[in-house]
Amino acid sequence: MANPHIIKTPRGSIIVNAAGKAELKWNPGFGQKYTYRFGKLQTLLDKKVYDGMEPYTPLRTGMLIKSVMLVTTFGSGTIRYFTPYDRKQYYRGRLDGSSTTGGLRGRFWFERYKIANKNNLLRFAKSFMRSQSNG
Repeated sequence: MANPHIIKTPRGSIIVNAAGKAELKWNPGFGQKYTYRFGKLQTLLDKKVYDGMEPYTPLRTGMLIKSVMLVTTFGSGTIRYFTPYDRKQYYRGRLDGSSTTGGLRGRFWFERYKIANKNNLLRFAKSFMRSQSNG
């Protein structure tokens, strides 16, 4: 290989030298720009999932649902609950198997929400990233 080969993209370049060794060079600012975009997307997704899970989350006093606001950092990718009974409600539910207020509410609320809304969440994420690609 006499001349180096260069492949350029908006993200960076791959340079293959005469000896056949490839080197990856990121464009300045690429990492910071995409880290910001993915962080913003994660924050929006966390809030969307929290809002979407509300109809699935057991409700008696509302403390379980409201406890999320005390301990969750939106953008972390983790939604946390902070009550003495959150784990029990999630894995075992009520002893008689019924939900507190009917409808979609009951145990494994995140898993059931995710199954029902996976495609909508993916579509939202793709749409957001597409809208950010020119910014």
